[in-house]
Amino acid sequence: MDRLDDVILRELTADARLSFRDLGARVGLSANAAAARVRRMQAEGTIRGFTVVRGAATSSSTGGLEVFVEVRLNPGTTNEAFVATVSSGFPQVHDAVHVTGSYDYLLHAHVPDPATLDQLVRRLKTEAGAAQTFTRLALRGA
Repeated sequence: MDRLDDVILRELTADARLSFRDLGARVGLSANAAAARVRRMQAEGTIRGFTVVRGAATSSSTGGLEVFVEVRLNPGTTNEAFVATVSSGFPQVHDAVHVTGSYDYLLHAHVPDPATLDQLVRRLKTEAGAAQTFTRLALRGA
């Protein structure tokens, strides 16, 4: 870890869905160099899923609904394809965790209302390769 990695982590904490091109422009690197640093930090475990692990926290005070969506993938949908689709096209999803059990992924998301939740679940099935979902609403945090 160096100063530039810290800057990258701050940028990704503020907006975890920055493209490598935009991230590179913000920190003074090419898109390829920014991508290489992010991939290295993912391999080291500093970054997991879409979440910066070193002290970053998502706000639960954003209003709306906090939801957890379990996802079972369609046969033939790869983990890499699912994660790439969710990370680039589903801004409501804050984290996607590959899990054991009867489902493949657990997604943590914030949506403003039930209609947006319905749209999110439908898009997971039509665009991301989800065969089945199971959604839970958070009633309150710790």
